[in-house]
Amino acid sequence: MKRVVAFGVFDLLHPGHLYFLEQTKKYGTHLTVVVTRDARVRQEKKHKPFFNERERLEIVSAMKWVDRAVLGDRAGEWNVLMRLKPDVICLGYDQKREWLERSQLQYQPRIVQIKPWQARKYSSTVLKWHLLR
Repeated sequence: MKRVVAFGVFDLLHPGHLYFLEQTKKYGTHLTVVVTRDARVRQEKKHKPFFNERERLEIVSAMKWVDRAVLGDRAGEWNVLMRLKPDVICLGYDQKREWLERSQLQYQPRIVQIKPWQARKYSSTVLKWHLLR
C-alpha cells in the first residue's frame, strides 16, 4: 500500500479543492487528508474558519477520493506526519515546502506539489473576497 497525505483547511469547499484531492489520490493507493485545526488556522492565517474543525473533518471524510481524514496537530506541534508515515506528501500550489522542515521527520517521503486548477477563480481567498464585498 502506498500511503499519501495531503493537508489543508478545506473551509468553504470549492472545485479547486476537489481537483487537488483528485490529483493527490493518483500518487498512491491510500489517501489520508489532514484537516487543519481551528487554532492553527487562527495562528497562521489570522482569521477564524467559517466551518469549525469537526465540520470540516466530516465534509472531507465524505469525499470519494479520501480514504481517511484526521485532524492535524495543534499549533506548534508536528506529530501527525510521524504517526502517519506517508510515502508521499502532496502539497497544494500555495503550500510551502519549508514547513515540512519543521516537522523533523526521521525519513524522506516523496514531496509533490500539485499544480493549481483555475486558481484565479477557485481559491479560498478569491472566493472569500467575492463573498465579503
